[in-house]
Amino acid sequence: MSESFRSMLRALPDFPADLPVFDPASAPQDPAELFRSWLDEALAAGVPQPHSFSLATVGADGMPSSRMLILKNLDAEGWHFATSLASRKGRELTQHPLAAMNFFWSALGRQVRVVGPVVELSAEASAADWSERPSTDGTPNPTWQLYALRPVEVEFWQADPGRKHVRHRYSIPAG
Repeated sequence: MSESFRSMLRALPDFPADLPVFDPASAPQDPAELFRSWLDEALAAGVPQPHSFSLATVGADGMPSSRMLILKNLDAEGWHFATSLASRKGRELTQHPLAAMNFFWSALGRQVRVVGPVVELSAEASAADWSERPSTDGTPNPTWQLYALRPVEVEFWQADPGRKHVRHRYSIPAG
């Protein structure tokens, strides 16, 4: 059984043959600019929920935990996402305010990793984000928190049909 499962997994296709070409020499200085461009291309390609990402945090026991979220904004404050302070990720971010994001667009053979410290944004910004949620009935939610990940590393990865994958990494000084 194990060998047939392994064989089945090995036989699955990796990426489409017709992938975009990425030349790191043409990348802008600002990783946010390149991310916006790649997000636009994912939208144009019909990628469902291209603003979704995996967020990894670390618990008090040192064990990592990841889950899918939606990017709320990207500005000078950082890469925004939100959750309840009472949720597992909210508690983990209170204890260890560091996280990693991973965006993955299989149809384009692309992923973007973003790593860095996380800060809580203002109560006003959090309330505004809560009120903009489609399912909100207008009742305030004092546990809702808007966060910003402030990257110290952003890596863009482009798959290549010949398995000569391209990585372009930005290192950003903390501060």
